[in-house]
Amino acid sequence: FSEQLTSLYEFSETLKETRPTAINLAWAVDRVISLVKEHVESMSSMSEVVDLITKEAIIIHEEDVSLNRRMAEAGATLFEGQKNIRILTHCNAGALATGGLGTALGVVRKLHENGQLERVYADETRPLLQGARLTAFELHEDGIPVTLETDNMAAYAMQHGLIDAVIVGADRITTKGDVANKIGTYGVAVLAKFHNIPFYVAAPYSTFDFTLENGADIPIEMRDDYEVTSLHGVQTAPNGIDVLNPAFDVTPHELVTAIITEEGVLKPNYEESIDKLRQIVESK
Repeated sequence: FSEQLTSLYEFSETLKETRPTAINLAWAVDRVISLVKEHVESMSSMSEVVDLITKEAIIIHEEDVSLNRRMAEAGATLFEGQKNIRILTHCNAGALATGGLGTALGVVRKLHENGQLERVYADETRPLLQGARLTAFELHEDGIPVTLETDNMAAYAMQHGLIDAVIVGADRITTKGDVANKIGTYGVAVLAKFHNIPFYVAAPYSTFDFTLENGADIPIEMRDDYEVTSLHGVQTAPNGIDVLNPAFDVTPHELVTAIITEEGVLKPNYEESIDKLRQIVESK
C-alpha cells in the first residue's frame, strides 16, 4: 500500500508537469492529493484512496459547472442595456474546455440567452486550430451565430467596426493581473487597445496564481516544430526550417479592461481587486 501511495504522489507531479503554463490542472491535482494525505492514516487499501479521489473529482466538476454559470451571469452585467453585441474570442474557453458552459463562452451563451448577442467572431487559433475545431463547432451546434476568421483577420474585423468587445479565457493570472492564455491572445489585446475595444478575460479563482506577481515569471510551454511546419499532416514549410512555437503568451494587465470571475467582475487596480477575491474565497 505504501509503495502504491508513493507511485501516486510521483505520478501526480508528472501529471502537473504536462501543463507547465496552465495552473488549473496543478490546482486540482494539489487539492486531491492534499485530501488523500489528510485521510491516508485512516485508510488501509488503494481502493479506498481511489474512492476518495473519485468523489473529490466529482465535487470539483460540480463546482466547475456552478462557477461557469456564475461567471456567465457576472460577465453579462458588463453589457447591460446593450443589444446586437458582436464578440471576438480566441482559442476555446467553452464547454469543451471546462465542466460547464465555459468561461468566455459562458458569457457568450448568457448574452445569447438574453437576446443581446448578434454574432461571435472566432479566431481559428493557429497552429492547432482550437478556435476552428472547438469554438466554432460548439457555437454552431448550439445555434449561436458564429463567423470563423483566421488569426490575422482580427485587425481587419476591428478596423471595419465588426467587433464590440473581446472575451477570452485564461490559463494563469498573476497577482498583478497579467494573463497567460493561448498564443495570439496578446496580439488580440494590443489590437483591441488600439481600436478602443474592451478586452475582457473570464476565469475562475483556480486560474489565479498567488505566488507570482509578474507575467514574465510564468513558464511558457514550447511545443513541437511540426505543429507549425505542417497542417493536417501535410508539410507546408521547407525541411529543416527553424521554428518558434510557444503555446502561450502573456497579456500585460494594462491591456485588460476587466476580469470576469465567479465572485464578480474585477477591475483595475488588479492587485487590490485580486487580493479581495482571494480574501472572499478563502473566507468561505
